[in-house]
Amino acid sequence: MTFHWQRKVRFRDCDPAGIVFYPRYFEMMNDLVESFFDDAIGWSFGAMHVEDGVGVPMGQIEARFTAPSRLGDVLDWRLTLSRLGGATADLVMVAEGAGVRRLRATGTLVCVDIAAMKSRPWPDRIRPRLTEYLEESAS
Repeated sequence: MTFHWQRKVRFRDCDPAGIVFYPRYFEMMNDLVESFFDDAIGWSFGAMHVEDGVGVPMGQIEARFTAPSRLGDVLDWRLTLSRLGGATADLVMVAEGAGVRRLRATGTLVCVDIAAMKSRPWPDRIRPRLTEYLEESAS
């Protein structure tokens, strides 16, 4: 299964050339991950961080930018998992606008006990939900 999310490019996202300033894509990816956990997994960052004492920082990320995005563009984001480990999840995130791929990024989330600041296994109630988004070959 694939998680879908849309985001309009805003003025604050753009550099003086009128295109998305690349660090803003990383903010969008964080919003994508937060929306994924809230909307698809049913585990909001509020519940995750405050109630459960768990965080999911990005341990690694790599991005390939293939076309610019401009003010007003609507980006269609897709997120799938390419691997689910004991305490990690490898993600594939793709953004397209008007049918043109703008970027593809891969990253690894680490499930972390916030108090100890050490990795911990995915909670038993969360792992099956994550497994639903596991794809053998995420594009």
